[in-house]
Amino acid sequence: MADRPSPYEAPELYDLMFETLDFDLTFWLSVGRGARGPVLDLGCGTGRILLPLLEAGVDADGVDLYKPMLERARKKAAARGFKPRLVAADMSAFTMPRRYARIISAFNAFAHADAPDQQIATLTCAREHLIPGGAFVVHMSYPGPDYWTDPDGQPVMELEVRRKSDGHRFQMWDTRHKDVVGQRQRSEMEIRELDDHGAAVKVSSFRTTQRWVYRYELELLFRLAGFSRWEFYGGFAREPLDRADQQMVAWAWTN
Repeated sequence: MADRPSPYEAPELYDLMFETLDFDLTFWLSVGRGARGPVLDLGCGTGRILLPLLEAGVDADGVDLYKPMLERARKKAAARGFKPRLVAADMSAFTMPRRYARIISAFNAFAHADAPDQQIATLTCAREHLIPGGAFVVHMSYPGPDYWTDPDGQPVMELEVRRKSDGHRFQMWDTRHKDVVGQRQRSEMEIRELDDHGAAVKVSSFRTTQRWVYRYELELLFRLAGFSRWEFYGGFAREPLDRADQQMVAWAWTN
């Protein structure tokens, strides 16, 4: 439904579902600590990666399109004694007052660049905000054959969490509509709040789209955006990218 809002306009629900997600946190902390300079979290959301970077002593800023996400990130940071620079902007056209040793794009944020022009603009903008020798680091799920052949248009429960304050369960259901040729996924999402008896108390509906990229496609995008060299891995431990069931992690350097 076209009138469904983005899930990123509901930061409290977003945090409830994803705040404890930490499968990639060790990797991003190593990227931040090894940067030897400031770090920009592109698509920082409510600060799932940004706040641990700050707590680890990393000089980090954030950019996100959605102001409600940034407001929540700002409040969470303030509660921890931090005042990071947080800017509301499209990732393809942001402007920051300084340059960075690393710019990171975590947890499929780059998939929200929906067309080649937007992808190139995003990467170009990131490169222009890097110091000489700086790197853009991006994580993307790799869309293997199983992804495209999974059932389409059927609701699937992807996640369930329990709220500590009242014990209510929250389930995230995703109905995916996939465009194989366009490499796009349109998701119609529901977050269902269930009481102790399993009855639905509230249902919140959202809609979002993502566009997936493959290894050599992303290499061409790096080249068009003016990066000088790049490396691709099949996970956070820098293993080779040689299987369709892996995660894709790429580094692109300015020189």
